[in-house]
Amino acid sequence: MSDAGPYLLAIDNGTQSVRALLFDLDGNLVTKARIPIEAYFSEHPGWAEQHPEVFWDALCRACNQILDEPSVLPAAIAGVALTTQRGTVLNLDRDGRPLRPAVSWLDQREAKDLPPMGGAWGLLFRALGESGTLDYFRRQAEANWIRQNQPDIWRRTHKYLLLSGYLSWRLTGRYVDSVACQVGYIPFDFRRFRWAGPRDWKWRALPVERRMLPELVAPGGRLGGITAKASRLTGIPEGTPLIAAAADKACEVIGSGCLTPEAACLSYGTTATINTTRERYLESIPLVPPYPSAVPGAWCSEIQIFRGFWMVNWFKEEFGQHERNVAAEQGIEPESLFDDLVSQVPPGSMGLTVQPYWSPGTRIPGPEAKGAMIGFGDVHTRAHIYRAILEGLAYALREGRERIEKRGRIPVSRLRVCGGGSRSDQAMQITADVFGLPAERPQTYETSGLGAAIDAAVGLGLHPNFEAAVQRMVRVADVFQPDPANRGIYDGLYRRVYRRMYPRLKPLYHAIRDVTGYPS
Repeated sequence: MSDAGPYLLAIDNGTQSVRALLFDLDGNLVTKARIPIEAYFSEHPGWAEQHPEVFWDALCRACNQILDEPSVLPAAIAGVALTTQRGTVLNLDRDGRPLRPAVSWLDQREAKDLPPMGGAWGLLFRALGESGTLDYFRRQAEANWIRQNQPDIWRRTHKYLLLSGYLSWRLTGRYVDSVACQVGYIPFDFRRFRWAGPRDWKWRALPVERRMLPELVAPGGRLGGITAKASRLTGIPEGTPLIAAAADKACEVIGSGCLTPEAACLSYGTTATINTTRERYLESIPLVPPYPSAVPGAWCSEIQIFRGFWMVNWFKEEFGQHERNVAAEQGIEPESLFDDLVSQVPPGSMGLTVQPYWSPGTRIPGPEAKGAMIGFGDVHTRAHIYRAILEGLAYALREGRERIEKRGRIPVSRLRVCGGGSRSDQAMQITADVFGLPAERPQTYETSGLGAAIDAAVGLGLHPNFEAAVQRMVRVADVFQPDPANRGIYDGLYRRVYRRMYPRLKPLYHAIRDVTGYPS
C-alpha cells in the first residue's frame, strides 16, 4: 500500500465480529482486520446480552491491527465512519459507564402485564383495530422490560443509546449518533428523521425521556473528532473526523450500489432482507415504517426474514459436521463443500419446500408464525433440506419484492446480492432463478463497510455526491443469469405451493400456540 491516500477507515460492528476496513477512493479494500466476538451470552432462555467492553475492545484491536501494519500511514486516513448491528441498546450512567450488559437485537424477552395505554392515543389505536400492534411494540421494547424488571437501573440511566451511539461516544466523547442508525424500539419519527414530537404516541408507549437520547446527525455529517484517549486505544490519529454513516443494512444498500427504487439489494446475513432506496416515505407493510437510508433524506423500503441465513448456519451446525471436518483437514473454506452439497440436488429439491418463518413477526408473518417444511419423501436427504432452505429464503424475499412493488408501483429490474450468503455461487444461482432476474455480486463482500466509506467520502467532500461516489466506488464482480428451465420450476413451486403455505398453515400455528404456549 502506498502512503498517497487519502483513505477511509470503516468500522463495522456486526453480530459475530468487528471489522476495521481501509478503502481508497475507488472503493478498493486496501486492508482489513477482523476480530471475532461472541454474539451474546444468555443467563435465561431467550435472553441475548453482551458486555459493552467486548464491542469496544474488539474495535480497538481491529483498528490497531490495521494501523500497526508497516505499509499503512495513519496520517493518510481522511476520516472514519461507523456502521453497526441494529437494535442493540445500552444504559449509561452520568459518567458514561454501562449500567448493565447491552441487550442484543437477538434478545427475545418481553415486558409482561403492561397496563393498557390510556388517553387519546389508546382510544385511537383501539378505534383503528390496531391495539395488538401497539401492545406488541410495548412488549418488545427493551426499555419497558428494563424499567419493569430492573427499576433501579432505569432510574440511574442517564443515556439510553443504540450500539452505534455508544461507540460514537467512546470515539468522540460526545453523545451523538447518525440519523440513519435509528432502528429499534425508540421514540424516533421515521417520516421526519428526528426524535418524535412531544405529542407522539411513542412517548406514552415507552419510558424513555428526551434527555436520555443523543444528538442526531444526518449521514455524511460530522459526529466529532477522535479524542486523545480514543486515539491512544485505537491508533487512529487524534482529531480525525468521525463521519455519520448508517446501520449495517442501510450501508449494505449503498455499498451494493442501489440508489434507486428499481434496484433491489438482497442481504444474505443473519437477518435476510430485501431493500430499495426511495426519496418518499413508503410503508412496504402497513404500520411498519421504512428505515432511514444511508443517503440523507431517503428511506430504505425493507422486508426482512428475521432468522434468514441463521437457518443456513443452523443446518451447518446440526447436519454439516462432515463438510466442516473435511474443510478443516484440507485447509479450505467449508462454503465450497456446502455448494457441492447443493449441486447434488435438482432445482426445486424434488418438491421439498421450506417456509422460513423460524421467528414470528409483527404483521407479516404474524406473531403466531412458525417455520415449516412440506413435501418429504423417501428420496430426500440432508442435501435436499439444505437446498430447500436456500430456495425457501429466495421465495420469501421474492414475496417481499412483490410487496414492495405493489406498494411502491415501481418494478424491480436489478438485483444486487450481498452478505455472507452471497459468497455461495449456488445461492446466487438460486436467487437468479427464483427471481427471474440476473443476480449481481459486488466486488467486495464487505458492502456494509463500503457503504460507510461512501458516506465518509461524500461527507468529507472527496466525492461530490452519492451518485458520483457509488459510480466510482461500487463495481459488479459476478453476474448469475437465470436459467429458463429452472425459472419455470421455481415459478410453479412459488405460485402453486409456497404462496399458499402460510394461509393454510396459519390456523395450525394458532393451534400450536394455544396448546404449547409457544410462541407467546
